[in-house]
Parts: sequence; structure tokens; C-alpha cells
Amino acid sequence: QVQLVESGGGLVQAGGSLRLSCAASGRTFSSTGMGWFRQAPGKEREFVAAIKWSGANTLYGDSVKGRFTISRDNAKNTVYLQMNSLKPEDAAVYYCAATPVKSPVQAMAGPGIYNYWGQGTQVTVSS
Repeated sequence: QVQLVESGGGLVQAGGSLRLSCAASGRTFSSTGMGWFRQAPGKEREFVAAIKWSGANTLYGDSVKGRFTISRDNAKNTVYLQMNSLKPEDAAVYYCAATPVKSPVQAMAGPGIYNYWGQGTQVTVSS
């Protein structure tokens, strides 16, 4: 079992930055793949970024490439999402997710491989 708690969301102006954190407890964190997803009102959940258990491989959704960076600190059992150059369309509830499956990073964009989800943190971007 893995428990995930996101933090770092809030209100930011367009062009600004936020860093989300996801603290994990329970199962050995270093063996889990981690992902970030987001969901805006009336829209489907969207893949944002993923990172393999080793941290050596990452994957990004097309809409955030070049602006967002996912990273992890296994010593702190925490995964981060650095979000720069934020746009109003980035506003959503952001969720982190964990999977024990050691799949290729390209397979980590689908929500179905993740067994554990956090409660989400709200990001609001004003124009």
C-alpha cells in the first residue's frame, strides 16, 4: 500500500511558476514509478508527466513539454513537478500517482497502470 499526499498548489499569474510535491509513504518508494495527471472541470483526466523508479527516464505530455519538469528524491520519498511559464489552460486539480509496475516510460502515460492516487492539489492560473 502507498499513500500519496500532494502539496504546493495555489493561485499564480500567467507566466509564473509553481512547484508541486507528492510525499509518499508505505511501500518502498524507490521501486515505484510515479506520474502526474491533471483534471480541469468538465474535462477528462490528462497525463502531465511520469518518471521511472530510477529517475533515469521521464515522459511529458505534449502540452507541458519544455515548461514542466518532473523529478524525484528517493531519500525523501518525494516526487516533484516544477511548472514554469504557466498558462490559464494549466489550471486544474493535479494528482500524483504511483505504480509498482516496472514498465517502459512510454507506457506510463496511461492512468490504468497506476495503483495509487493522491487526493489532488488545485492549481489556478490567472490571466
